[in-house]
Amino acid sequence: METLQNTDLKAIIKDSLEKSITYQEYRDLVKNLVENNATTGLNQADNLVNYTMLNNKRMKRWDKTVKVSEADKEKISNSTLNQTWLVLTESWCGDAAHIMPVINKVAELNDNIDYKVVLRDENKALMNQFLTNGGQSIPKLVMIDNLTNKVISSFGPRPSKATKLVNDYKKEHGTLTPEFKEELQHWYNKDKGQNVIEDLVAFL
Repeated sequence: METLQNTDLKAIIKDSLEKSITYQEYRDLVKNLVENNATTGLNQADNLVNYTMLNNKRMKRWDKTVKVSEADKEKISNSTLNQTWLVLTESWCGDAAHIMPVINKVAELNDNIDYKVVLRDENKALMNQFLTNGGQSIPKLVMIDNLTNKVISSFGPRPSKATKLVNDYKKEHGTLTPEFKEELQHWYNKDKGQNVIEDLVAFL
């Protein structure tokens, strides 16, 4: 049964990789969506269109400002892994806008990391293999060994410290309020991508 599941997952990943785009192509896609007052996915609601516009600004900022320490640069560039990092996302996702540029900064430091992007709603079969507490939370990074095509690990939808903040808040209040979501944005801005880098380096 396990072999069958592994075979199925490999087929699902192969299908998604064939549809995948590079991070730069994804950035171009989002810019284009903003110019056309649109968002990814079938739901073109105004709030999602606005989130896409906001996220484009966030990614543009992080693309320019994310810094990786010299110690982490060394660890990343010296890693002998040979992997594809496949991210499931949508342009309206706030967490993704903070995280994806950081993943890109890490991937750029090692030629053996191939960073690819797919849209969640166009890759439901893949998304359903990597649920978070039963939900289709994004962004989700799937790390695939290029030699064996096996999934090594997955990361997301948030870095470890943000995940703890969310879980603690949910435990106390039952649900995430708009006020908390704003607080989380402030956390990302203060953290400057460092927790994502820390988590990713731990996988190397």
